[in-house]
Order: sequence, then C-alpha cells, then structure tokens
Amino acid sequence: MDKRAFLKNMGLMGLAVPLSFSHLAETVAAVSELKPHDLATDEAFWLKVRADYDIKPDYINLENGYYCFMPRQTLEHQIEHMRNVNYEGSYYMRTVRVENKKKVANKVAEIVGCTAEEVAITRNATESLDLIIGGLPWEAGDEAVMAEQDYGAMLEHFRYVERRFGVVNRFVSVPNHPANDEEIVDLYAAAITDKTRLLMVCHMVNITGQILPIRKIVDMAHSRGVEVMVDGAHAFSHIDFKMADLGCDYYGTSLHKWLSAPLGSGMLYVKKNKIDGIWPLLAERDLEPNDMRRLNHTGTHPVHVDLGILNAIEYQNTLGLARKEARLRFLQHYWTSRVRDVPRVLVNTPADTSRHAGIGNVGIEGIEPSDLAKTLMDKHAIFTVAINRPGVRGLRITPNVYTTTDELDVFVDAIKKLSA
Repeated sequence: MDKRAFLKNMGLMGLAVPLSFSHLAETVAAVSELKPHDLATDEAFWLKVRADYDIKPDYINLENGYYCFMPRQTLEHQIEHMRNVNYEGSYYMRTVRVENKKKVANKVAEIVGCTAEEVAITRNATESLDLIIGGLPWEAGDEAVMAEQDYGAMLEHFRYVERRFGVVNRFVSVPNHPANDEEIVDLYAAAITDKTRLLMVCHMVNITGQILPIRKIVDMAHSRGVEVMVDGAHAFSHIDFKMADLGCDYYGTSLHKWLSAPLGSGMLYVKKNKIDGIWPLLAERDLEPNDMRRLNHTGTHPVHVDLGILNAIEYQNTLGLARKEARLRFLQHYWTSRVRDVPRVLVNTPADTSRHAGIGNVGIEGIEPSDLAKTLMDKHAIFTVAINRPGVRGLRITPNVYTTTDELDVFVDAIKKLSA
C-alpha cells in the first residue's frame, strides 16, 4: 500500500460511526484494570480513541501543538451550543450567560486544583500572559527576566513595555540538554538583580517540549522578591499538575491546544492576592477587592466557545488525563528513541523522560528547518512546523492521542532517508 492510500484509510477510520461520551466511557471501562503506563502501548485501545476524530487523509498531522482539534463528540456539542445561543439570542445573554461562564471557570480550575475566583476564561495563552505583562504597574528601570526560547508574542509584548515604560529586559538561553535542575535554576538566578520585578518562564518550552523545574525556579525567584509568570500553553491538560505544586503568581494557557477545546479558548490564573495589582486592559465597573472579573472584561463575545470547553473537559475526564499523558509521553519516546543515534540527526529535546512529555524537536545537519518541513510534506505527506530560534533549529513534532505508531514509523523512515 502506498503512503497516500495508507493515510486515506487511516483517516477514514474516524468517519464510520458517530460515537458518544458513553461509548468512550465503555471503551475506557474495558481497560480500567490497566495502569496508564501499560495502556499507553495498547494500539487497539488508541485506535478506538482515534475513531472519535475526523482526520483529514491527505497527510500525517504531526503539528497538533498549534491547535489540537476537537474530537467529534466535542465538535457536535459545540455546534449545538451555537444553535442554542443563536436561537435564544439576547435572552440567553441576559439570563444564564454569566452563570454558565462561572461553571466553565470552576471546571477549568478543578483540573489544576485552584479556585474559580483565581481563573479567567480568555481566548488563548497570548492574551492571558499579555494581560499580565501589560497590566503590571511598571516603572522606568524595572527589569524583567525571560528566555530567548520563550514564545514570540510574549517577547514582543515585553519589548513593547520596554519602549513604553522604560523596562529593561534581560534574556537567558535555556540549554536543550541540561545536566540537572540546578543548571536551569542558576541560569535564571544569575539574571536577577535588585531591580527585577517579573520572571517569565515556560512550563514546557513550546519549541522543544522540555519541561522546566518550575517550583525550584519559583522558590528561587520568590526568595529574591521577584514574581513569576508561567507560560503553560503546552503543559495544561498535557501533563498532570496542580497550581499548588508550582507556587507561581500568574499562569496562562490555551485550552484549544492539549485540552482540545474549541478554537479561541484560554485560561489565565492569578493568585488571589495578586489580582488587584494588575491594571485591566479594558475597564470594568467597580468590584470587590481581588475580583478576577476586573481583568476579564471583553464585552460581548462568542459565548458558545465557553460552553464547548465544558464538553472538552468531559471528554478528557472520560478518557483520563493520566492515560492521555502516558500515551503522549510514549509516542514521543517511540519516535525520538529511533532517531537519536542516527548520524546527522539532532534531537533538541532532552532524553531524560522527566524532562519531556509529548513534544519533541528534531533537525538534520545541513538542512534548513523550513526546507526539511517542506520536503516532508511534499515527498512524504507529513505535516510539521519548522523552528529556527536561538539554540533550536529543527522541526517541532506534536502527536496527539489519535496518532498511531504506524504514522510515526512513516515519519522515522523519512527522517532516516533524508539524513542519509
């Protein structure tokens, strides 16, 4: 069977029967005795999960990190929410909209063990984190610490406050293969001065998938009187953690990534006693002290997206975050372990399993990342994204729970051929 026929057949598997949450629950119940680590390698189980997704058969999609599209159950609920809101119109907006958004905040907060009073539902991680960067009461000479490998949108906003308020931005460069946690912590510590006000750090570096020792960085920064903002765009609903584990002051994420919520949904966490210290982007009426709503005033917005988040959480809870995380970790190790020792192949993600989850980054010596991505798509029908950033030149590879080992075999074979 040629590659395109293989892709078409794999994609059509998800179009046969519309499945419900109850069907997924039955599928999970049948393997409930298996530990997540053992279930991670059970291809028969994950093919049943794959059947929940309508998969375009033209290519193998290994770029789920931008947007992990919704399983069919969540999508159908989202369409129904659009119909219902459109049907009820202003009546919905003036009666149950606010109550429903509180329900969403509660459910999102449950995932990371914080209170709904510390959570705002936003559109994405960029909006969440830029609300903090732009909302801090900066003074000329204040300093901020960040990494060259941080997400571009946030770096741009720091450059903006640098021009506007006279903030001094200090950069570190995160090594792809650190010797230990202390190397990372010391790197950030060395950049802090008595003028440092905020430190931004990735929970999971978006371009390599490296998981950073957040609690150790937070404890170090707090001991120096510095607040910490965590970019959790790729960690939320990817790895299991609680806010109490991190201890950070601010945390932002996109729910349309690893939660597979509707496109245009995100979350901002602000520690309760920090809320009043942030200037809102859009003015809200006077509220009680430390009311999170003051940071989340956006006027009329697409409320059906909020409702779809609830269905995405229901899907994840039915599947189980521990099972999902174990599968994503397995898939990453499955392909990276097969190319790490191949001549000319550079894996920019740590081999230590405690330092990565489902995201990996790979390059080939002598081939520009953009050329490598184009060749994989044109010659092998594999869709990826090229990364060309300080210290990281390669392709970011982000499988999802529907990805099969057969698809990763096609990818590994292509990398080996192109490196030869």
